[in-house]
Amino acid sequence: MRRRKRHTRALVPVLTAAALLLAAGCSSPPQEDTRATVERTRQARADQAEPAGDSEPLAVAAAPADAPTATADPDAPGEQAEARKSDLTVDSYDSRTRRAVISAPAKASSGPSPSPDPAVGDVIASGPAPGAPDGLLAKVTKVIDERDEGTEVQTEPATLNALLGDDTARGSVPVDPAAFDVDKLLPDVDVSWSKAGDVHVGPEGATVPLGSLRLDVRAELPAVEGSPASAAASVSGHVQLAPQVDFRYGGQGTGATPASAYLGVSGDWTSGWALQGRAALSDTPLRIPFAKLHADPVLQVGPVPVVVNLDLTCYLQLSGDGRITVDVEQSLKGDFKAGGTFGLGQGWTPVSESEMTSTPVRTSLTTAGNVKATLGAQASVGLYGTVGVAADLAPYLRGEATATAGTPAVWSLYGGVDLTGTLRIQLSVFGTPAFQHSIPLGALHREWKLAGSDMA
Repeated sequence: MRRRKRHTRALVPVLTAAALLLAAGCSSPPQEDTRATVERTRQARADQAEPAGDSEPLAVAAAPADAPTATADPDAPGEQAEARKSDLTVDSYDSRTRRAVISAPAKASSGPSPSPDPAVGDVIASGPAPGAPDGLLAKVTKVIDERDEGTEVQTEPATLNALLGDDTARGSVPVDPAAFDVDKLLPDVDVSWSKAGDVHVGPEGATVPLGSLRLDVRAELPAVEGSPASAAASVSGHVQLAPQVDFRYGGQGTGATPASAYLGVSGDWTSGWALQGRAALSDTPLRIPFAKLHADPVLQVGPVPVVVNLDLTCYLQLSGDGRITVDVEQSLKGDFKAGGTFGLGQGWTPVSESEMTSTPVRTSLTTAGNVKATLGAQASVGLYGTVGVAADLAPYLRGEATATAGTPAVWSLYGGVDLTGTLRIQLSVFGTPAFQHSIPLGALHREWKLAGSDMA
């Protein structure tokens, strides 16, 4: 079998911003000065390269704080461009005009030569940078000007297959709980987390497992008009999760549709919540968001920095007929997975999985009626500021009771979980064909009985 020639990769000192440059050849014959420039650029980049494995899959890991940039020179006839590390940085980006300023460090008297200036056809994959807080994935379409701070370029959106080519990569990377920005939406919300080195934050931080994030919440609920003070309603609880980003890519070459791809979020889930009193509820669910979380973890996929945007909204949701008085508490533990997977034969298809077990800690239902309480989280995960997967994980507790004059009340308490969501068109950032409409993940629904009058 004829083996395709592969470029080598450079390992050079880098700065903190991450940028990825890949050049594409021109369709028309270059002029003589352009040919010479391209040849000098290719030689400068080749001087920085060192041999790499021929068929090893790319490693996927959390990128260091000073995530490096990467470059790939224009395709030579019959060859495959391949990304490699670089010291170029994105100094600024204007999302309205899609103009960026890219710079390289000044050449030192000794040591490796700095990376060549950006050129038309280069693809930029940058970590969070000024003007691009969600990272940047773009192709240079025009070199506008040379400034003191760097080279100003015009860009257009790019795709990952232009960078990863025919490489393969697969991995799951935990998200550092300290990386989340947390916006508390209710007064009584506490945030706790812990990490290696005996570092912990929040009232429960010392007991939270390493790598997990915990949120505790309490809220008063509107009571039914005319009900006694003893029936005052409230809900409290906590959610503890250890999310990780799942990434997979199987390429067929620069510009070619990849053979496979996957993007999703998964992790462990622990929660517990209590509902007391008689709340003024209706069949229309009352949703109470209590915290929003955002993180931009950067995955190092071989030499390529891939910026993942992760958003979580934790919420309480309650519904019922307003007649039942309850004093119930539940603890729940399990895991979840939601994402989208791509294959050449079937295109994009959804993935939704969840295994949960729960235990009733306290159970009391009086009078006839029904109530349902959910402590859930909406999650979205995407790349470079585009949402690819949106999911809603909703573990719940449901109680119902009936009463007939002269007979004992019949009541039941159930635990359950719902997992829903959608795949978005922005998953085409992998270089796969864009689908015209969002694709539902498919509703995953499970329910189990926790307690009841027939189980007493």
